[in-house]
Amino acid sequence: MSILVYLDNAATTKPCTEAVNAVTAAMTEHFGNPSSLHRAGLDAQLAVDGARKIIADSIGADVNSVYFTSGATESNNLALRGISAAYGKKCRKIVISAVEHASVEETAADLEKKGFEIVRVSPREDGRLYAADFVNACDENTCMISMMYVNNETGYILPVKETFTAVKRRYPHIITHSDCVQAYMKLPVKVNTLCADLVSLSGHKIHAAKGVGVLYIKKGVRVLPVVTGGKQEKGIRSGTESVPLICGMGAAAEKLCPTIKERYERLSQLKAYMLDKISGIENVVVNSPEDASPYVVNISVVGKRSEIMLHFLESKGIYVSSGSACSKGQQSGVPAQFGITGKRADGALRISMSAETDENEIDLLADALAEGVEKVRG
Repeated sequence: MSILVYLDNAATTKPCTEAVNAVTAAMTEHFGNPSSLHRAGLDAQLAVDGARKIIADSIGADVNSVYFTSGATESNNLALRGISAAYGKKCRKIVISAVEHASVEETAADLEKKGFEIVRVSPREDGRLYAADFVNACDENTCMISMMYVNNETGYILPVKETFTAVKRRYPHIITHSDCVQAYMKLPVKVNTLCADLVSLSGHKIHAAKGVGVLYIKKGVRVLPVVTGGKQEKGIRSGTESVPLICGMGAAAEKLCPTIKERYERLSQLKAYMLDKISGIENVVVNSPEDASPYVVNISVVGKRSEIMLHFLESKGIYVSSGSACSKGQQSGVPAQFGITGKRADGALRISMSAETDENEIDLLADALAEGVEKVRG
């Protein structure tokens, strides 16, 4: 069955023409090693520098504060492990939200085994996270706080700016990190506005290729490397830079950056259209809050297991997910933090759109959901 409707953009996006062209040009024209001293190496380095500037400008950062990685999972690992190694001798506590991506949660859990105190702040009964709860969880022994900007399973927008500003006001020494993967190029992501010392980004979530990401590190913040063996990325991340993937990410960011507001408004209208279309379908409930990112909508078909419904939709050429792609179909525990439990959790589906999604595709989804409710056995 060919794809008719692709609604799993939170897992990965289709590379845009600009990114594909940039990757191809880098592979054929700028194939030198950026560390080589001859002209081919210089051309490759200039291509990397150009992409670095585009991404730095897009987040309001100094170009020298942008470091390329293999993806956001590595960026998140580098942030937590690099900060804990640099500051962990004196400060042994790390505060994170309880709804983080697995690359933050599992890294924190590993540091916990190594003697760090990990405090996980959960949403209150209303399903929301509050800056005050994070401030109260911090103390003089805290070395960093990590809070994602947009939750990848529900689209919930976390109060990053309010939290980081309040934490810095009381504890200026605490390093702030935000996983901005699901926010970048969908919401304005400006490092100074967010009061973020570290920010993680991913290429394949913004219509670039898989295998490239970014960690922004504010000037003056010490991050010890996790990958060693060379001097690339100023020694923060050793290994020959993937010039094609980096150029592709730069091209995608350059294309998308001017239309962030326009696309957000259109997706908000499309989300409202979708919610109206599915509102009359029996046993379908919406799990995402009203003010969540319009790019990610979590619903449940109560009484129908998500995996079975997912494959029914797939048989119709409609692709959604049952949660984070990184969880390989296993429940991550994040839905429960938002009060999504029992049959609602068992029947949860994540619908994630892109700027290419249109009303016709939403109509097809709604029709297939209604048919699935009738035909699929729980």
